[in-house]
Amino acid sequence: MAVRTRVELPPDAPATRRVHMAAFPGPDEADLVDALRRDPAWIPDLSLVAVDSRELVVAHALLTRIQVGDGWGLALAPVAVAPEWQRKGIGALVVRAALEAAEQAGERLVVVLGDPGYYGRFGFVPASRHAISGPYDVRDDCFQALPLAGYDGAPSGLCRYPGPFDGV
Repeated sequence: MAVRTRVELPPDAPATRRVHMAAFPGPDEADLVDALRRDPAWIPDLSLVAVDSRELVVAHALLTRIQVGDGWGLALAPVAVAPEWQRKGIGALVVRAALEAAEQAGERLVVVLGDPGYYGRFGFVPASRHAISGPYDVRDDCFQALPLAGYDGAPSGLCRYPGPFDGV
């Protein structure tokens, strides 16, 4: 069955929530997406879904605005793939689509908290290499940054996530 990516549309919200609920053991990520939709950090064109040939949402990747030092960047979180679609490259497909959309929008920097083995394939490296730090106490290689085409060394500094992330 063919899968393609596109910007999430408002009617997709319930299906996107179902994907997050199925992909994770609890409602935290689904609730986070819902809360971010109501937050000023939300950028509608940077919420990407993968849909099957019937237009059913099978995966979601979200980029939201975060403060980085005195400037701005994006956070990649959360990313979810419906269990029956996992391990088929759909997560990578939707992440690449989100990163490409950010690049096309003229964004300069994306950060992610996650598995360096997984996110390294997209070009993410430890954020500390770019003088960027995260608000969470995690291993250095797990808080990662991906400079996009317009990145010139700024922004840098401490990342401050939007309020909805406080509940996760």
